[in-house]
Amino acid sequence: MTKVPYGRALFIGRFQPFHQGHLYLLRTIAQDFSRIAIGVGSSQFSHEPRNPFTFSERFDMITQILEVEGLTGCEIVAIPDIRDDSLWVRHVQSLAPPFDVVYSHDKLTRRLFGEAGIVVESPPLLDKGTFSATEVRRRMLEGKDWEELVPVPVAAYLKKIDAVERVRAIASAQGEQNQNQASG
Repeated sequence: MTKVPYGRALFIGRFQPFHQGHLYLLRTIAQDFSRIAIGVGSSQFSHEPRNPFTFSERFDMITQILEVEGLTGCEIVAIPDIRDDSLWVRHVQSLAPPFDVVYSHDKLTRRLFGEAGIVVESPPLLDKGTFSATEVRRRMLEGKDWEELVPVPVAAYLKKIDAVERVRAIASAQGEQNQNQASG
């Protein structure tokens, strides 16, 4: 694909946290588009096992990557969940700047935008089994090496906010809650 100087791509993810796979995809998108809207999904959720980081923290992680990569045509958009698939594409369109193509590997996202007649791209992933936010959080929880899975600025940021302790505290609280529900 030839670089589209006036077009805009929408890259949607939860970025919990932003990892090397996200960076790989962002670089791929930037080869074709000079303007990219980065939609941070589930933006209203934080301090949960699947969503440990706040929108502000994810915004900071992504901003640092954009600066290091020299990507100036990007903007970050909060996209809260509305839990209504029939309205979700319109919801995203109301929050994001106009876009020409959506980049996502999420099956539901691809289907919903495709049904709305919007072009959806899913370029090859960078080793999905290794480079996933789920794997980063699992390694944090288990005390294994997670830093290699995220870009250097993100690793430094996560250390600064004591992300490992947060992931463990959330998991511990979730385990206690499940135990209380089972015995209640």
